[in-house]
Amino acid sequence: MRSYNTMVEALSDLAVRGYVHDFNLIEDGIHCKALNTNFNTEEFEVKEFYRFEGETNPDDSSILYAVVTHNGEKGVIVDGYGVSSELSTKMVEKLKFNH
Repeated sequence: MRSYNTMVEALSDLAVRGYVHDFNLIEDGIHCKALNTNFNTEEFEVKEFYRFEGETNPDDSSILYAVVTHNGEKGVIVDGYGVSSELSTKMVEKLKFNH
């Protein structure tokens, strides 16, 4: 896995590597507004993730996920530390895979 100093650096590199869609977390999966499509937990894989600490405020910490859907769409999810309580158990497990 690569290493990045900032989220902007990571997002730029991931975009060059084809991770161009923005995905949002939903209860049982992810949603892409640009594609107007939801993907459930079985329809995408987390390929990489990166943690970023807030420089002055720990509440500014976040995780960047690089994901690929079952039909080959690549994109990113940006989430604050601590998976949202509104997510299903399956979704929480999907995002916890390596951290």
